[in-house]
Amino acid sequence: MRFTVVLEKDEDNIYVATVPALPGCISDGRTVEEAMSNIKEAIQGYIDDMKSDGEPIPHDIDIIGNVELNA
Repeated sequence: MRFTVVLEKDEDNIYVATVPALPGCISDGRTVEEAMSNIKEAIQGYIDDMKSDGEPIPHDIDIIGNVELNA
């Protein structure tokens, strides 16, 4: 099972990881590696909860592309 993870660096220089296909699944870390490790655990917990509640596991979102603007 594979999910897209979005990493953003916040104003405190913490990497915040979210999973668009799993609303509310969020974690963070001081480094990219730590944030990715933490979000992997968060995803597993999210999926485990869905399974125990008998909910269907969502599929990853389709990645459409990037937009570049001249600013």
